[in-house]
Amino acid sequence: MQLQTIPTFDTLDPATFKERFYHPQKPVVIKDLAKAWPAYHKWNWRHFKELVGDKKIGLYNNTKSDAYTPINTADDYKTFGEYIDMVSAGPAAWRIFLFNIFDHAPQLVQDFSWPEEYMKGFVKKYPMLFVGGATSITHMHFDIDLSNILHTQFVGRKRVLMFPYAEQHKLYRKPFEVLSLADFSHYSSGQSKVDYNQFPALKQARGYEIILEHGDTLFMPAGYWHHMEYLDSGFAMSLRALQPSLTGKLKGAWNLFGMRSIDTVMKKTAPKWWYESKKKAIFENARKELHFSE
Repeated sequence: MQLQTIPTFDTLDPATFKERFYHPQKPVVIKDLAKAWPAYHKWNWRHFKELVGDKKIGLYNNTKSDAYTPINTADDYKTFGEYIDMVSAGPAAWRIFLFNIFDHAPQLVQDFSWPEEYMKGFVKKYPMLFVGGATSITHMHFDIDLSNILHTQFVGRKRVLMFPYAEQHKLYRKPFEVLSLADFSHYSSGQSKVDYNQFPALKQARGYEIILEHGDTLFMPAGYWHHMEYLDSGFAMSLRALQPSLTGKLKGAWNLFGMRSIDTVMKKTAPKWWYESKKKAIFENARKELHFSE
């Protein structure tokens, strides 16, 4: 992989953000964007446990999906308070996916503001909390609705690996899915599971990496691939904004209601055949990318 650090600024005025990052669709980290929010000081494990500690939530482990893995099906369930106790005690490779804490504690929406001076089209019904224990992993994928995202880290550190959407075949994208066949787990350490022999096109993939810390806000352009590893137990919030163009909105709608429906039906009716046929297409697409780059 050919990686560069995501550009980082303490502050970035909206006009510069739009000109240099939003319109060209390039990632950036703004360190002070969230520091004026009450959430920057208020949001911590104790506060959340007091508010929603009794709510039952689905937990997800580090296992990558295969031909038979249902999409977005939890691997275990606990109350949020039990989960907080577990991840606070030490490394725990469990994460919470798309937990809408604001449904249970709507007063939390008063703790941040929607940064509409930076972009329009925020889906205000769905601010989402992403929570993980130290060593937990969000495997390489892109967001199915193709929204632009402002992702703010509140507790703990998280290593983020990102690639533009156009790198999809070098990343061995599964057809009709938003996932990569390759495993990027611990890609930066001696425990790396990245297999360049099996996935040689990964060597040509051009992307970005960064470690997010408390208060950092990452702009993730629509369709960007991302892989996240929790270095500490922590949580972040994503604010999603629809693409301004009709074409972008329609592509996101197709992914949600067309592409995903086809994949779900095929996984239920012919999972092994569907998986093998997609796998064949994955490696053929990667071979074309390698040939083109030679």
